[in-house]
Amino acid sequence: MADSSLLSQCDCGAVAGPLGVCVDYYHAILAEEQADPRMYRWHAPVVCAYLLQHPSRAHEKYLDGQFRQLQLYLDKGLDALLSVAAHQVAWNKRGAGSSYDMAPLAAYAPLPSGGPPRHFRATFSGLPVRDGSFVADGHPAYGHHIEAIAEATVESWRAVRT
Repeated sequence: MADSSLLSQCDCGAVAGPLGVCVDYYHAILAEEQADPRMYRWHAPVVCAYLLQHPSRAHEKYLDGQFRQLQLYLDKGLDALLSVAAHQVAWNKRGAGSSYDMAPLAAYAPLPSGGPPRHFRATFSGLPVRDGSFVADGHPAYGHHIEAIAEATVESWRAVRT
């Protein structure tokens, strides 16, 4: 467990869970998904939601794209998000450098100014973990939990008033 687990509350407003605060859960998820290709399918929404709930740990210039990616995920599903990610890899291989092709995300609302939100109804420290695994109840259940976190993240950001 990381030192941050000694804190009782996360910077996103969540109360620490059995593994600690959200960063402890985030690192545990990243470690577990490396050995589980089915779990890894949710890597992009995990990263986007975590960074949007904890923007002090993110690069500000990417938050808008991450917010739009979560909206795409909620609107069209995981396969659509994975397709956009594959498009981005191809885009970069064609010599676009480290830029991001925002065209596939243009239909989605930009990140609201005035954030970050102080509370999210679903957070990483609330994820169920059994026998040291986030997928002990199956991959579909894990996917539903990640979708709930993504929904809560978009919902809280949309509620931010400038």
